[in-house]
Amino acid sequence: MTAADHFATRRVVRFGTTGLETIEDRVAREGPMEIRIGSTPIAVLMRTPGDDVDLTLGFALTEGIAIHPHELVGAVSVGGEDEDARYQLEFAEGVEVNPDQFKRNLYTSSSCGVCGKASIDAVRITAAAPSPGPLIDGASLYSFAATMRAAQPGFDATGGLHAAALFQPDGTLVALREDIGRHNAVDKVVGATSGALWPLSGHLLLVSGRVSFEIVQKAAVAGIPIVAGISAASSLAIDLAEEFGMTVIGFVREGSFNVYTGAERIGYESAQQ
Repeated sequence: MTAADHFATRRVVRFGTTGLETIEDRVAREGPMEIRIGSTPIAVLMRTPGDDVDLTLGFALTEGIAIHPHELVGAVSVGGEDEDARYQLEFAEGVEVNPDQFKRNLYTSSSCGVCGKASIDAVRITAAAPSPGPLIDGASLYSFAATMRAAQPGFDATGGLHAAALFQPDGTLVALREDIGRHNAVDKVVGATSGALWPLSGHLLLVSGRVSFEIVQKAAVAGIPIVAGISAASSLAIDLAEEFGMTVIGFVREGSFNVYTGAERIGYESAQQ
């Protein structure tokens, strides 16, 4: 996607040191997207249009609708426009899914990835503990953030989009997606990479904001052992990471970061030099 795909324009009155001026401003696009199993709607996501197939596939995997990518053939548009789209999951032959099992009680807003779940236990989808590695050089961790920031055209245009990026341990960027919702950006990255990589073990997930419970939960299901954020981590995110043996890192800034869990995956000797 290009930056232009991420934004719309709206007329605003800008207050500044030189007085008032009326301008056309760029704002992040947001619209509903319905996901269906067969003819049954199971969720409505508030997201930034674009990479909708990635989002649909990633959502199916991180919510446990499909356990492995080979259970999914793909996702097809079944009507609607970009701002009001509908996608139907297509499953491999022999895979049967009861849509009633996955219906959400409410739509999912752009700020909440678990709204409508009956209880917190419902989002603890079974996930295997990750492998002991990989080892990340602490001294180079900020370069991951710099790489992600340089690859955010939507944020550059609007200042209103989150990013999620999947990295190899050496800092190679595997995939990056932007969305108005942090959890949607994660699902888009998972959906984009799941066809070639699964599980996503041996990788690091970096998000542009805070590390919340839903992001750690989605990473756990995808097999990602390390989750880092530019901002803080929540208490429940930390508790879940400890439960699954994952590493959670917050406040990734130049020269410093906080490791909340799984410090054994961070190379501290080089980080202190």
